[in-house]
Amino acid sequence: MTALTQDQKDTFWRDGVLLIDDAVSAQQLAGLQTVFSQWVEKSREHTSDYGETLDGRHRFDLEPGHTSEAPALRRVQSPEEISEIYADVMRNARMVDVCAELIGPAIRFHHGKVNSKLPGAATKVKFHQDFLFQPMTNHDMITCLLFVDDVTLDNGPLEVVAGTHTGPLYSHWHNGVFTGAVDDEVFELHKDNVVKCTGKAGSACLMHVNLLHGSAPNLSDNTRTLYITTYYAEDAIELSANHLPSTLTHELIRGEASGRVRCTPYQMQLPEKPKDTSFFAQQAITDTN
Repeated sequence: MTALTQDQKDTFWRDGVLLIDDAVSAQQLAGLQTVFSQWVEKSREHTSDYGETLDGRHRFDLEPGHTSEAPALRRVQSPEEISEIYADVMRNARMVDVCAELIGPAIRFHHGKVNSKLPGAATKVKFHQDFLFQPMTNHDMITCLLFVDDVTLDNGPLEVVAGTHTGPLYSHWHNGVFTGAVDDEVFELHKDNVVKCTGKAGSACLMHVNLLHGSAPNLSDNTRTLYITTYYAEDAIELSANHLPSTLTHELIRGEASGRVRCTPYQMQLPEKPKDTSFFAQQAITDTN
């Protein structure tokens, strides 16, 4: 039994983005919500980024202005390393089967993270393309943005420019600095075609890694939390240092190993791995949009 209709597959390859309902089970969703709430409570005890990942950077990223009274935990790096429910969803959720239909049948796990915008959080994500952070030998990669909370027009939804996955790979370097974002001219070119992706908790937005996207601050009284996982075709090989390495990186999630590599012609400047907790610090270097 297939997870997608042909129309859904055509939509993904035409637009570079596809919203699916019931991407996880109700039990999985409840587990994700419970664990993240526990992490938020724990963050009240800290005044700066904390925890440690495989490469020695902090695991828990606090937004500037975070306090014990008003916690602002904005990212958890590689949550599947420290949580059984996040690892289960990464391997076994329905959204994984959908990815396998689109770029499989054999796929591997690239990295995972939780991005959250608590009520009133100022964090915004400038427009960028994920592939510019994680070049591989081919482009068959999908970023799955699982809605852990309801995502509305007011709480900082994902914003995409449909069809840009088939266009240029825009530089994320400016004046010799890797900013993790496209420049003003690129944003101005596409700003009138931006579409906001909303949906109920448990839905997922599947996005081609070349798609131009960003998000606005959370202006509502409701939390907006996403569990984000990236999968890639088994016959792709990484070409630069993984920005979020974990003990589960490159795990074969579906299918069988082929022992082969497939290459797609393209050109881009290699990215710079963040020295701080996450790419939010890179995007804060300069206001590119």
